[in-house]
Amino acid sequence: MPVVNAVRSPILRIGQLVLGVLLILSAPILAPLPGPAGIFLFAGGMVLVLRNSKGARLKWARLKRRWPRAGHFVDRIMRRQSAMRRHERSKSSKSATAKASAN
Repeated sequence: MPVVNAVRSPILRIGQLVLGVLLILSAPILAPLPGPAGIFLFAGGMVLVLRNSKGARLKWARLKRRWPRAGHFVDRIMRRQSAMRRHERSKSSKSATAKASAN
């Protein structure tokens, strides 16, 4: 089944962006409470902001270039598609290298 890139309403996009910012801002408030609620709120807010803001995606790409280990870790935790593709690619290249060195 082909993937369809449906154009979303600008109102929906702005609403999700605002909700993401609110989740990010509320994460430090809930962080002192017992349990990992603050982490989940922050991650959910980041997902919404990165999906709905081109400026945020550009800024995120610059931050990942500056701190690649931290960026890779956060991408893996947020299960971003780009991180999953990179992980699969590196896993397949490592297995191909291991097979070549074994022969």
